[in-house]
This record gives sequence, C-alpha cells and structure tokens, in this order.
Amino acid sequence: MDTRHDYIRWFSELGIADVPSVGGKNASLGEMYRQLQGHGLRVPNGFAVTADANRATLDRAGAWDGLHAALDGIDPADVADLARRAAQAREIVYGAPLPPDLEDGILRAWRRLRGEYGDGLTVAVRSSATAEDLPGASFAGQHETFLHVGEEALLDSVRRCFASLFTDRAIVYRIDNGFDHFKVYLSVGVMKMVRADLASAGVIFTLDTETGFRDVVFVTGAYGLGENVVQGAVDPDEFYVFKPALRAGRRVVLRRSLGGKALRMVYAPAGSAGTTRNVATESDERARFCLDDAAVLELAEAALHIEAHYSAQAGHPVPMDIEWARDGIDGKLYMVQARPETVASRQTVNRIDEYRLDGKAQVLATGRAVGGKVAAGRARVIAHADELGQFQPGDILVAEATMPDWGTVMKTAAAVVTDRGGRTCHAAIVAREIGVPAVVGCGGATAAIRTGDEITVSCAEGDAGHVYAGRVPFRKISTDLAAFPLPRTRLMVNIGNPDTAFRTRFLPNDGVGLARMEFIVADHIRIHPMALVHPEQVRDPVVRAEIGRLARNAPSPAEYFVRELSEGIGTIAAAFWPKPVIVRMSDFKTNEYASLLGGSFFEPQEANPMLGFRGAARYSHPAYQEGFALECRALKRVRDDMGLANVRVMIPFCRRVREAEAVLHALEEQGLARGRDGLEIYVMCEIPNNVIQIDAFASLFDGFSIGSNDLTQLVLGVDRDSEIVAFDFDERDPGVLEMLRQAIVGAHRNGRHVGICGQAPSDYPEVALYLVEQGIDSISLNPDSVVASARRLVEVERKLGIPPRDGLD
Repeated sequence: MDTRHDYIRWFSELGIADVPSVGGKNASLGEMYRQLQGHGLRVPNGFAVTADANRATLDRAGAWDGLHAALDGIDPADVADLARRAAQAREIVYGAPLPPDLEDGILRAWRRLRGEYGDGLTVAVRSSATAEDLPGASFAGQHETFLHVGEEALLDSVRRCFASLFTDRAIVYRIDNGFDHFKVYLSVGVMKMVRADLASAGVIFTLDTETGFRDVVFVTGAYGLGENVVQGAVDPDEFYVFKPALRAGRRVVLRRSLGGKALRMVYAPAGSAGTTRNVATESDERARFCLDDAAVLELAEAALHIEAHYSAQAGHPVPMDIEWARDGIDGKLYMVQARPETVASRQTVNRIDEYRLDGKAQVLATGRAVGGKVAAGRARVIAHADELGQFQPGDILVAEATMPDWGTVMKTAAAVVTDRGGRTCHAAIVAREIGVPAVVGCGGATAAIRTGDEITVSCAEGDAGHVYAGRVPFRKISTDLAAFPLPRTRLMVNIGNPDTAFRTRFLPNDGVGLARMEFIVADHIRIHPMALVHPEQVRDPVVRAEIGRLARNAPSPAEYFVRELSEGIGTIAAAFWPKPVIVRMSDFKTNEYASLLGGSFFEPQEANPMLGFRGAARYSHPAYQEGFALECRALKRVRDDMGLANVRVMIPFCRRVREAEAVLHALEEQGLARGRDGLEIYVMCEIPNNVIQIDAFASLFDGFSIGSNDLTQLVLGVDRDSEIVAFDFDERDPGVLEMLRQAIVGAHRNGRHVGICGQAPSDYPEVALYLVEQGIDSISLNPDSVVASARRLVEVERKLGIPPRDGLD
C-alpha cells in the first residue's frame, strides 16, 4: 500500500517554510538537520507525520461535528466545564482510527529508521502544532510528548499526540492568543531517542531569560532525560557563556551555578506501565556539575550557529530556545529542538519604576531610608545567625544588624529593617545592590515588630524610612528611558552583586565606577582566602569540612576562589562590555573577614577595624599576601582568559605613597603591571593624605575615585557605622567640600581622571551641583538612584549652561 507523500516527511526534506505542513517543532528539526549539521551540530534523524494526516484522520472518522459540539462556546473561566469538554474532545480524536495507508506509512518509516540505527531503536514521539514555535507564539508544553517508544506503541503514541491538541492548557492558550481551534492542526515528530537517560540533557537560551540581556548563552542541564528540565521538575545546573568572547576564540565559561538535580528521568524496566520513570539522583552526582567546561562551550557554539542561522532567515535577530541531549553511549551532544524565544526577548528595558503610598497606618519604626521602593509582607525577626534557616523567600528581614555572610538570605527578602547602622552600613549597601527597600538605624525595630506581623516598608518618602503596621496600599510609576536626557558628566554605577549585573546594565550609564570585590567573596565564595590557601590552619573540623564541601568541584581550594571570583567579576564586566568596569580590590575590615568561613583563624581582633588592617595595607603584608595573590589571579583570568579588557583595577584605602608603591610592585609580580595590555590602575581618594599628596599619588596611578563615605568620616572624625553620632556625618560640611574641590583640582592638574563613588551626590543635589561646578569627570551611583540623580544632574548642568547629551556615547 502506497502512503501519500503528504502524510510522511523526513527531516531531510523539511525546512522553516514547512510549518503549515509539519508544525513549528518538526520544521525546525528539519531545518537544523538539513542546513546545520555541517556546522558542528548533531541532530538525530527522524520523520514527521504531517498535519494533513491529522486532518485526514479526523475527516475519515467524521469527528468534526462532535468536536464543534464539545468546543463551541467554551468558557475557559469555567474550569470544571473546560475539563469536561476538553476530555470529550480528546476522546473523539483518540478514538479516530488512523487511515490504513497512514498506519502503513508510519511503520515503513519506522523500519527505515531502524535500518539506520539498529534493532535497539526507540524513538521520541512529539507533538508539533501548525501554530507552534513561531516568532510570535509558542505552544511549548501544551501538547504531549512520549519518550522511549518502541514499534509496538508507536501508532498509539501518534494517536495520543493527535488527541493532545485538545488538552485543557492548549485550549486555553489558543483562546488567550486568538487561535481558532479548528484551524490549528497537529503534526507528530518521530525522532531517534538520544540516550540521555545514561548522561544528561537540558535547555539552552541565547539570551538571559530573566533580563533579556542578549550577549550571553544560557545553558541549563541535569542528569537523565531532558523532560525534567523542560517541565521544571528539577533544579538544573546553570552556565553562562559570553558571546563576544566566544566569537573571539575565548573558550571560557563566564559563570556557573550548581543545581540540586534531585531527580533523574530514566527508561522504565520492560513490562512497566510507562516507558520512563524518575529516580533519585545519587548524592555524589548531585554534588557535581552535569557538564564539563568543554561540553558547555560546545553547546554554546552550537547555539550561536543556530541563532545566526534563524536570524539570517528572519532578517533580524532571533534569540533561540534550544533543547539538547548527551548520549550516554557515544558521549556526543545532540540538538533535539530549537524554537524562537518569545518571553525574555520581548521585555521592555527602557522603563524605570517609582513608588508612592496610597494610604496611612501606624508607624512601628523609623530610620534612614535606603532605595526608593515600597514593599509589604510578613516580618521575620532574626536574633541570631542560626535562625536564618527559618527565613522564607518574600519575608521582610528584621534584625539588629546584618553581616556579609547573610547575603544569600537577604537576596530573597522583600525588604530589610535594622536597629543599627547608617546609610553606608552593610544592610544598606546590600539592599541597594539587590534592589529592595531597607530602613536602617531604627533603634527599636526588633522590639516593635514580631515574627509573623504583616508590615509595609516604605523608602519612598524622603530621607526617613518608615515601617507601617499592616499592608498599606501603594503604586509604582514607570518612566520611559527611551528618550531620557543624560548629563554631560559621565554617569556610572556602583555594583558588587553579579546577580544584578545583567539587569543593571539597562540603566543609563557610562560603565561601572565601583565594582565591589568583597561582595562576591562574602556572598558567593563565603570562605576566607587564606583558609583556602592554608586549609590545614583551620582547626575547627566542622568549618574545615564545610570549606571542603564548597570547594569540592574545583581542582583545589585555591582554584575555587580564583574561579568563583573571576566568574563574578567577569559577569559584571560582560554585562557592561565594552564600557569601563573599575574593580576595587578587597576592602573588608578584619571583623568582616573574620565572619567568613575560616576567617577567625587568620584575622586579628581590633578595637576599631574601620581604621585598622584593611585595604592596601593587607596586600603586601605577610598575613595576607597569598590571599592577595588569589585576587590578582582572578583579575588576570578575567582580562587575559575571558578577554574582558574593559576591567580596570582600583586600590582602596591606600594611606601612604610608600604603601602605593608596594602595592603596585605586588600587582606587577602577579602579572598585573600598570600599562601592560592597556591595564589602568586607579586608587580610591578617601583619606585626607590622598588629597594632600595627590601629586605624588597621581604619578603612580591612572585615576582617582573619591570615596566620600570614608573621606567624610576621616575629615570629620565620625565613625560612619555609629548611629549615635550619625547626625555629625554630613558630606555637605564645608571642610568635606573643600577636600572634594582639592581632589578634583589636583587630579586635573596631573591629567588624571577623577570620579566619585560615594552616596553624597545621590542624597544631596547641592553636593552634585558643587561637584559639577568643580568639573568632576564622573559620578558613580547606586542603581536605585541613577534615574533620579541623572535628572538632577541634567538640571544642575542646565543652570551652568551645559546642554544634556542626546544619548550614551
């Protein structure tokens, strides 16, 4: 019996233009199989049962009247009725027998495929709707897929795929997106199974799915068949690769994150009810990444080829969503699906949100406002660090103070409230980084608020932040940044958390004026560098075991530090590429360093750590020089291996010229010589001696960044972390302003760039005006204040007769 050619089509016959015949999924598989296999891609062979075959099956069974009766006038809001009608429609379709010539054609195609791959062949049987995987719509996950299907179950699986055109979710999706139920047909793809049950599988996106950032390839993966990753049943490993670096031949993973991978989908034993099953992943596999770097890079290169091909076909950039699988028998990587990405690629990035309260309530606590947002939620009062395990995502963190090792919990908080601290304390800095409101220095918040209370945290009412009882109504106001005027003064951002880098890059900016290395160390590495160089000196076996656990996937503990730090810095540098990213070397105080794992075995106890063993003093000191060497290796890896030469190095808290010379010598010994390969080295101007001897410092460094927080406390003699004297901490003091003026004049006298990265210009328009009048080159701001400060700077410059820029240049 001859099968009509329009019922069975092989992948080698298909391309993008065949969507009406075989649906988006099959058309895409054919396009890759036919056009891209010679470009380092592997696609398993297979064939499509066409939409015409689906239509003919329903015609022959006289199914249309019954389907209309089931579906006409359906109300998706009536969930019970929807389920009843959808089940009725599926029963009609599944009950329609396949025409004999179609059955014969499918079985003959199966035998041909078996001849290519051998008697052990099993296939994936996958639905492919004629309105699926289009640039404007994706039916991904709406219809059925059957894995590890043999000859005896093949025809039944095709019928079940046909019936899945009328799953509840597919019906609702079509209604919501304006598709006619009776103008969408289902093709079925039959493709050789890749034995990922013995290896791993996952999904690739050619952009960041959270922010829409398009310069990265985002690879996810887990052990076993890929269905668990596609359906979100497991927490997969994640990897980022920077596209410009990969295109330039830099084969380096930008960033990685170990997933839980609790389940592994494998083939079910013969005679089981299903063809696949989930089993628990072995603990040693969960502790390892499912891909090595070489495999990640091979996948990323394949993804670039796919994206380039589909973009050329479309005539415009087309970010892609790609499924991959590794065969556990031959060890090779295969592409098993590709579709246009339709969510993150549509995100609007030219918008900023501002918040306004629409009600009043009892004030429970008042302190200093950090950020301009409002958040409401359930309070969680944390008295001790061992209570952090009780914290739930979305809770509002209430504590006396926070420490650097609380970063992981703080990133899940809706807001932060503390008893202690000023505008530059740890809680304030972290809250700005992660974009949540914080009210710090409240004095009695932990007494006034109880765990479980519903509260509202408002930082949208000026310098004072308020914590209100209950949930106070609020709204946000969005600003279009597409035509946003920019000041002539360079506008840079402060950042330390790589997790926020891709989103922050969309703010109007000229680069990063301050990338805080210590944030990466505290939140991502979590271990004192010297404890990684000399783990034998960590005398607590529990701490030593935790260090070993965290560093287990690196060749050595020291390599763990270098990899994690370089990937954190690299992520920030890639986000803002090719704009300059000024990375400050670590500037922990000894009490902060001691809070890291193993830190207490390497740090002295100081009465006033703010003025103690910090910054440049550590770098060539025997107590830390090996830790500094790890920092340098990480920076060198970012610049040399990752190719991110937009990174500049900045030295903090450099007290004396002799100390500066020692640091530069130490950098050169570690391969970071000033001027080599264009490397620029800056110094923080945050100690009065930096200003007094600015000519001497200018002879050693390429630029200055004024740290107004430390400079203010040292000029005025105020501990900036003490709430009891916080009233005396004021950057507007005439003595502080004179120091700022002298720093700017002195830097320009020596032909050096000078910027500022403190809070002063964000908080005080008059300070911003003063800095612009003095000719400051750049102002670096926290992300939450960029838009408002940019508006103020434009107005300040207009008053001085300076017109705004039309855009970034």
